[in-house]
Amino acid sequence: MTLEELERVVAARAEASPDESWTAKLLTKGPEKCAEKFGEEAVEAIIEAVKNDRARLTSEAADVLFHLLVMLRARDVPLSEVMDELARRQGTSGIAEKAARQG
Repeated sequence: MTLEELERVVAARAEASPDESWTAKLLTKGPEKCAEKFGEEAVEAIIEAVKNDRARLTSEAADVLFHLLVMLRARDVPLSEVMDELARRQGTSGIAEKAARQG
């Protein structure tokens, strides 16, 4: 599955009834709750990475990607804009890119 396909899954689930879709229910709680859930999943992924549990890290990383896309949808930011930003940064070292943001 690609990120674009996953974005379409999130979009379809967002249009479902909140009584039938956990994603729709989360989105009805607002962008702040979506961001909170993304943060929870990110922390869980960090914990599994530190514990060196490959299977659990894989599972939590999937949750992170899914909830990132839910959070982006909650703020009407399409994945294509994120990908465009990554493309814009291509060819710039991480150190130079970070310095440019701080300056």
